[in-house]
Amino acid sequence: MRRLVLAISIVFVTAANRGLAQETGQPKSSAAEFRRIIEGAKSRVYPALVFVKPIREEFSGGEKKRQEVFGSGVLISPDGLAVTNHHVIDQAVEIQVVLSDKRQVPAEIVGKDADTDLALIRLKDLKPGESLPYASFADSNRVQAGDFVMALGSPFGFARSISLGIVSNTERYLGFESKHIYNNFIQTDAAINPGNSGGPLVDVDGQIVGINTLGVPGGQGIGFSIPSNVVTEVVERLRTKGRVDRAWTGLQLQPLKDFNSNTFTNSDAGVLVKDVEKDSPAVAAGVQAGDILLEAAGKAVTAMYAEELPAARRQLVDLAIAEPAALVVRRGDKSVKLSLTPVLKGSIDGTDFALKRWNFTIKEFNEFSEPELFFYEKGGVFVNGVRFPGNAQKAGLRRRDIVLKIDGREVKSVADMKQLYDELLADTKRTPRVRVDVRRGQFLVPIVLDYKEDFSKGD
Repeated sequence: MRRLVLAISIVFVTAANRGLAQETGQPKSSAAEFRRIIEGAKSRVYPALVFVKPIREEFSGGEKKRQEVFGSGVLISPDGLAVTNHHVIDQAVEIQVVLSDKRQVPAEIVGKDADTDLALIRLKDLKPGESLPYASFADSNRVQAGDFVMALGSPFGFARSISLGIVSNTERYLGFESKHIYNNFIQTDAAINPGNSGGPLVDVDGQIVGINTLGVPGGQGIGFSIPSNVVTEVVERLRTKGRVDRAWTGLQLQPLKDFNSNTFTNSDAGVLVKDVEKDSPAVAAGVQAGDILLEAAGKAVTAMYAEELPAARRQLVDLAIAEPAALVVRRGDKSVKLSLTPVLKGSIDGTDFALKRWNFTIKEFNEFSEPELFFYEKGGVFVNGVRFPGNAQKAGLRRRDIVLKIDGREVKSVADMKQLYDELLADTKRTPRVRVDVRRGQFLVPIVLDYKEDFSKGD
């Protein structure tokens, strides 16, 4: 036990030496001095930490329900702008925020970006002329593995908590099996649990180096934060436009040296075009799978390793929308010049609607939100949830069925579905039965939905 205490003391002393050397140029080996550094960093950002309590409309259970969820955020301006995660405020119909002085105030969404899981909210109903404590951002490019950091937030709904750890990795790529393809993450062993999402990751100088967003279920000492440089760029776009516009090219990229798939391309520059999405601007431009993309709009594009893919993707999504961009690709031993005109990337949020009497919910989809469904149908609506027990469940409707027709009439959007649903329910003379044609994978499935029984009674 004494050895363990000694080892911990040595770690703390090392951190203290480093912090004091930066501040005074005179390193001191003292646990008390290390405590002073941590307390100083905490005092700079702790007052800016907020507890975020959204009321969310949830549709995945087959009916529209409201539930309160918990998350974290951090104030970044004296007039009440705060950063949190997109998934914290997603589908929120009301947001309450608890400040450091234990006041609870309402907040509104300024903008959100699902692709980077970031959102910007503004506090309302503040005192006239009130100036709130706020935190500033550090340059995340200067963060190094081994740096001491603190994760601030509200784990499991417990307001205001701090965990201490180090930076384990500064460029962790998570895009192999997830939607996080536009940035790398700072990995830390500081505890990041449910409820910490949206809170700041802070360095020993009391500046934000990241926004906490992911923990690994069942994993110990593995958490991920969005680097502050990504956060500041996205936040500025949200502040000015309320959204982040991105170009869509249809290019799917792969690093030249891909250790994940053991694929290695013989080239010292560029990025491999893994695939080209059907009916995309890349197809119209003549780009082919297997090409090596060298330039886009006059700028070199390179991703030798997976960690460099997010930067290459950001180059493409930042191309001017609806304007031709010159591409240079290597095809075999030849250099080929092409012209590609990107289009605006669609929303991945989608719109939900609850068919209460029929006991299922639907959601719109496109090639960006649900590429697996888009493979079968070029957009429309799908079953987002089926209530149990309920009429849809009894009829055999399943989650992720694509709704094609209702009573023989095509359904292309939530608006189409709502109009048909209202019309059919208003027709009291008809038998309470409707035909629903759905696509289930490669199969077309006709379903007869009998809704004479009202399962919503008693809710």
